Amino acid sequence: MLPRIIFCFAVLLAILVVILLALLSPVAHKKAANNPSKPWLALSLYIQQPHISSSSIPSVAQSDTGAFIFHRALTEGPENTSHVVGKAQGFIIPIEHFANSAFNIIYLTFETPEFSGSLSVQAKHVEKKDREELTVVGGTGSFAFARGIAVFAQTDSQSSEADATYHVKLQLRFPNRSQTIPE
Repeated sequence: MLPRIIFCFAVLLAILVVILLALLSPVAHKKAANNPSKPWLALSLYIQQPHISSSSIPSVAQSDTGAFIFHRALTEGPENTSHVVGKAQGFIIPIEHFANSAFNIIYLTFETPEFSGSLSVQAKHVEKKDREELTVVGGTGSFAFARGIAVFAQTDSQSSEADATYHVKLQLRFPNRSQTIPE
């Protein structure tokens, strides 16, 4: 009988120690203090024509059926001399039957020391307006499992869609992370 009492007492004491360590640990309090109250990452970028003197691949192609295929540069600023941070590629069919298609995706690929990876932006509700609010549905690398909003706004309303520069504001959230990527 005495060994059973000692065993139960030891188990109870071990459980009590684990609970007290979890509640009184300074490491747990530091993590809670460092956790930002705003778990979003905000980025502001521009999509514009790449700076290639001659290329066999057009940067924007639009077929008779309305498919919009593009390959653009992703830059830090609106000027054509701005630093290129990646590329934007996509295939969008804004026709009524395909408007809600899962194939209407814009890929934003980042190639910088700070960010390495890509984001997938779903373009389900493209209405050819000057400002579109699209959904970020995932990412890779630095942007793994990212979710959020991508707001595309045409910077110059007088230029054609093929030559237009777009301002992209990204609001990203990363699930299951205690911290976000630093801004």
